[in-house]
Amino acid sequence: MRPLLRIGSILLGTALCAVQVQAQVEGGPWPDGRKTAVVLTYDDSLPSHLDIAIPALDKVGLKGTFFLIGKQLGPDQIERWRAASQEGHELANHTLRHACLQGDNAEGRKLGSSDSYDVEMMLEEIQMMNNLLSAIDGKARHGYATPCGQHLAGGVDYLPALRESNIVQYHRGAWWAGETELDPMDLPATWFDEKATGADMIAAVEKASESGGLVVLGFHGVGGDYLKVNAKAHAELLAYLKANEDKIWVAPLSSVMAHTGR
Repeated sequence: MRPLLRIGSILLGTALCAVQVQAQVEGGPWPDGRKTAVVLTYDDSLPSHLDIAIPALDKVGLKGTFFLIGKQLGPDQIERWRAASQEGHELANHTLRHACLQGDNAEGRKLGSSDSYDVEMMLEEIQMMNNLLSAIDGKARHGYATPCGQHLAGGVDYLPALRESNIVQYHRGAWWAGETELDPMDLPATWFDEKATGADMIAAVEKASESGGLVVLGFHGVGGDYLKVNAKAHAELLAYLKANEDKIWVAPLSSVMAHTGR
């Protein structure tokens, strides 16, 4: 029987209106009897991921999940992302163009609007990005994160069609409210930006630890780019996770979903 996951949420005081999400596992422990599972996710295939985040993760032996945008990938970056995958980091789908509602793309991102899409076009773009990712990492299936946390194409919710298509392994969203069974095709995340301290990030993990839960942490820039977290604060979080690895399981999102049977 698959373990039952249930989640609750609280608000954190960051500019992204971050949501602390817990997933209570009632069906069994995390690997090696660890109390909590933590997933570190990074959006938009940014230079700071390659230059700062991945070296910081590698330094302490932790692995993250990186949601890549196809149009952001230059030839030199592709080889670096391939090397990151070979070291155990997960590469996942963030579409080719990062199209979301007009005006919702962050400052500094020259990206498209999903208003001009329909559902079929969006799913085709997601599949094309899957093909590109497979060419980089050699893997047949990939997870997906919606641009801007939205799943609208021409004003129509494309998540039902994405579920039915089975072209992605899971879908990580952005926000959550209320309490219900965790949905692997609409996973929430806790977001941090430059106002967040290392203590804020650690507190999110500790909150999940109180009930043996899962917390998915979301970042954009790390020490650079946009919507960035402070590199020192990020390093403090990683040091805490490493120091408590006997109690906290840090793994890519695909590994966590596989463990839960989702």
